[in-house]
Amino acid sequence: MGKSLRGLGFLTIGLFDGDSPRAGHESTLEIIELGERLGFDTAWVRHRHLQYGISSPTAVLAAASQRTRRIGLGTAVIPLGWENPLRLAEDLATVDLLSGGRLNPGISVGTPMRFDHVKEALYPTTADHEDFTYTRAERLLRYLRGEVVAEGGREGFEVYSGRVEPHSAGLAERVWYGGGSLRSARWAGRVGVNFLTDNVVRAEESENFGEIQRGLIRAFREEHPEGDGARVTLGVVLIPTDSASKGQKEKYEEYAAKRLPRTERPQGAGRVMFAPDVVGTTEQIVEQLHKHPAFREVDELAAALPFTFEHEDYVQILTDLATGLGPALGWSPKTG
Repeated sequence: MGKSLRGLGFLTIGLFDGDSPRAGHESTLEIIELGERLGFDTAWVRHRHLQYGISSPTAVLAAASQRTRRIGLGTAVIPLGWENPLRLAEDLATVDLLSGGRLNPGISVGTPMRFDHVKEALYPTTADHEDFTYTRAERLLRYLRGEVVAEGGREGFEVYSGRVEPHSAGLAERVWYGGGSLRSARWAGRVGVNFLTDNVVRAEESENFGEIQRGLIRAFREEHPEGDGARVTLGVVLIPTDSASKGQKEKYEEYAAKRLPRTERPQGAGRVMFAPDVVGTTEQIVEQLHKHPAFREVDELAAALPFTFEHEDYVQILTDLATGLGPALGWSPKTG
């Protein structure tokens, strides 16, 4: 049996209709509000560029910060290849202050997806010189910590700070790195951030998804100054069906079945592996999680909401997670 669950969150992509995008964004905010009422610890928003999902998580979470008062607000994850770390540090600190210190910025590095298609628009003069390595993340961490980035002082009536402003004390300690490789896990541990691992990993030492994920968690903690106490959140697509209608159950099972073939073997030159979606009653999901090698390593879980469902489906799933699955795993909803 795994550890008693200490933290329970959920992830959403914030899907919207390109011809009427406001409704989808409003739905996302309503889901976050519902998550707070149900007692979830954290609401995480995924990040998509040039797609029909959240492209500006800082803006969405700024809005969410004014409609909630307790729930943690996270990004899972911001790909830094699309970002200027100094500007992003300003945005993150602003949202953290507006939320009262509830922001959990999740980040990743690497060349932007479909870079050949977007580089002329994204970096028209510097595409061949941009650094997409961990150095980009290290810059962001320095800026969030308040390290000097420029000479401060006064010029006429203007006063300049030497660090990124606003500065939000403690924000740097709430940064998470989303990693699917041993190299990423070890880097995250060495720099002392928190670690997010979800349903995508690289098959480096095994083709068993759970064993791979367990290896990532252990490699991270071996490098982290806090060792076994270093925080890890495990992301899993969980779809409880306790209160689902017959039609919802059929839809959920069909969704998982269509995605199952991609989980059976490593994909592509990068040997990427995907985790199977977990669909069933609370009792069935608890049984599966307790057999999951990585779940036995953690006490924080983020339930990833499927991409293409309807608002009422998310309401049902979140309600079952908070009232059934979470308590069955030893978690208690937060109030106040």
